[in-house]
Amino acid sequence: MNLSAAATTVYCLIGFVVLVGVIFLVNAVKIVPEYQRLVVFRLGRCLGDRGPGLVLLIPFIDRAVRVDLREQVREIPHQTSITKDNAPISIDFLWFYKILTPTDSVLQVGNFELAAQGMATTTLRSVIGGIMLDGVLSEREHINNLLRTRLDEVTERWGVKVTNVEIREIIPPREVQDAMNRQLSAERNRRAIVTESTGTREAAINVADGEKQSNILRAEGEKQSNILRAEGERQAQLLRAEGFGSALERINAAGVTLDQRTMTLQYFETLNRIGAGPSTKYIFPLEFTGLLTNFMRQDKPNTSQEPGPAA
Repeated sequence: MNLSAAATTVYCLIGFVVLVGVIFLVNAVKIVPEYQRLVVFRLGRCLGDRGPGLVLLIPFIDRAVRVDLREQVREIPHQTSITKDNAPISIDFLWFYKILTPTDSVLQVGNFELAAQGMATTTLRSVIGGIMLDGVLSEREHINNLLRTRLDEVTERWGVKVTNVEIREIIPPREVQDAMNRQLSAERNRRAIVTESTGTREAAINVADGEKQSNILRAEGEKQSNILRAEGERQAQLLRAEGFGSALERINAAGVTLDQRTMTLQYFETLNRIGAGPSTKYIFPLEFTGLLTNFMRQDKPNTSQEPGPAA
């Protein structure tokens, strides 16, 4: 029994030593990622930041505070602020920060995030209090830059860099919203009227330009048509004149071959057709006796020469 009790005591001592060793290792060995740092305090004195990688600490003597170096984002909930023209508005925004000096972020401020949130709230109210309501609604980028600059000036001594500030929502008073809606509706109506009038004017210009081009083309077509018509008439007149001239030449050529008797016969035939009508007519041409004389002279044998006396 004595040997069994001694063995149990030895096993307990070994287990206690192993447990103490495990606790020692857990508290002595720290693995720090690349994006973190350990601010080490030894008996209350700051030894600075350690990491990344494997960091050895003395258990129960060294104390480590982890600091994240990645860029963080925090939300500032809706805050009621008074503008320069005494209009209450509700604003919320996001602010982005990054710890540059881990030691200062631990030594210079007790609760960095709470302090930064309070500073952001007071800074927001200070910035909004110096701007008119219309400026708050239309100059978000300017307000973002002012907030970032003011916050960065304060957090710089804490080893923190404020990288960006973005206003997410601005809620003006109810009456201001109604006025804005009426203004927006009036502006849209004005734009619609301007757009409609511009379209009407452009349509009228296009119609007038089309009519102008149509009239020009029509006048040009009529001009070409008149030119072609005049050219055709000129050619036709030339052809008619040539045909008339040729006919006269043929008539003259045929008239040379006609004798006086043929002309007299044609004259009698014409008188015959005139007298064939139902009305009573007495026609005695002035040339009638001359025609008969010519006609009879042509039928009478030539006796002008008398035979001479017989020898």
